[in-house]
Amino acid sequence: MADVIADIAALEALYGTPGKASIIKVTDHLTPAYRTWILRSRFCVLTTVGPEGTDGSPRGDDGAVVQELDARTLLMPDWRGNNRMDSLRNIVTDGRVSLMFMVPGSNNVMRVNGRAEVSIAPDLLARFSDKGRAPRSVIVIHIAEVYSQCARAVMRSEIWTSGDQSAGLPTVGDMLAEVEDGFDGAAYDAEWPGRAAKTMW
Repeated sequence: MADVIADIAALEALYGTPGKASIIKVTDHLTPAYRTWILRSRFCVLTTVGPEGTDGSPRGDDGAVVQELDARTLLMPDWRGNNRMDSLRNIVTDGRVSLMFMVPGSNNVMRVNGRAEVSIAPDLLARFSDKGRAPRSVIVIHIAEVYSQCARAVMRSEIWTSGDQSAGLPTVGDMLAEVEDGFDGAAYDAEWPGRAAKTMW
């Protein structure tokens, strides 16, 4: 295909040299500032790699979305979801992960790259036991790189300041009805709030 950049040299010629801050910000462990930022986050996107390709999964909690085991290791509980286990399947077969942590109101984003494993060690599961609930497994993330992300993307999108833009969006029921003839999307949407309330954890 014409006009496609197909090698690193051409890419670097187009974009130039990164600034000093872009280089020195990368560490292989949690600095005090990085630790404070990440442990404030209640939401992140977990990206994994597997034989079928890549997967990005939103992860959220009612407190910090991860815990620190040590300066080079993060722990993420696997709370109840849809049981597709896309992320977990990938981690078991490959292990490479990336995480992007966000905090509402902040234009900065924190990124972690590394390798992960799925653990059912009783002491790790117990760390997340709360109000009679416990995760079925814990994702143990071994940090290779941690760094802050340039704020421009969040600033351009005005994600925290542009207000609610969800009016008129298709519901999940609408989407399911489109992909399977005869699926009752309206019933799915009507039942979802009650089902979610009972199965949140």
